[in-house]
Amino acid sequence: MRWTAVSAIVFLLWAQPACAQQAGDADIAANPGRPTVSTPATLTPTGYLQFETGVLGAADSPELASQVGLNEVVKLSVTSRIELLFSSNPYAHCHTGGKPADGTGGESVGAQVVLLKGEGARPTLAASYFRSLYGGGVPDLDIGSAHQSLVLLASADVKGFHYDANVLFNEMAQGGVHRVQFGQTLSISHAAGRRWTIAGELWHFTQPFLRGHAVGNLWAVSYAARSNLVLDAGFNRGLTTTSTHWEAFAGFTYLLPHRLWKRR
Repeated sequence: MRWTAVSAIVFLLWAQPACAQQAGDADIAANPGRPTVSTPATLTPTGYLQFETGVLGAADSPELASQVGLNEVVKLSVTSRIELLFSSNPYAHCHTGGKPADGTGGESVGAQVVLLKGEGARPTLAASYFRSLYGGGVPDLDIGSAHQSLVLLASADVKGFHYDANVLFNEMAQGGVHRVQFGQTLSISHAAGRRWTIAGELWHFTQPFLRGHAVGNLWAVSYAARSNLVLDAGFNRGLTTTSTHWEAFAGFTYLLPHRLWKRR
């Protein structure tokens, strides 16, 4: 079954009446992984489904002139240290060689494990693994699509700033040839008032088949409409000739405010 932005919104609306009766869940908070490239080492609240839904527009990438697509990530922490993940790009419209095309992007599943729980300036350390289920039928952006990935993650709060840092090892495949891609990301965010957050990020990925490097500078703003609903928007500027030159994005993170199973 493929999760789409539409299904997430329908699920959100369906859940509202039931959620109103869950008084004990009123204090839960979403833990957004979007809109930055970096993923937080910390997990979502145990037992709650979290949807990260968005739209991304890109222009001037190595394999295409432009693309607009939907993206969806579903997360569920089954314990305080283990989180299951599903990622999908259910729709994309692109222009390649002057011709428009519609299709779907890739799908992948994975899990994230907290190795060391931190607090304050002491970082939380985690590791995650992803494997592709479906490679998609549209051209990739500058980073490409990994067959499988190993990610090392660190997150902490230092003097009013929050950072998420990732190191990635991706297996890339093209025409039966497999090569390793290395990536590094660093996202730093700071609260701007009670509900607003501003984030800046630098990221880098090798491009083993292009013999190049994709580097970007991302800026985003987030607004916490509720503790379990966070809206976001921003842009990314590619910094090398083989990077996607411009990307703009918007979306939301929604944590269903009722537990899927009872606490023990």
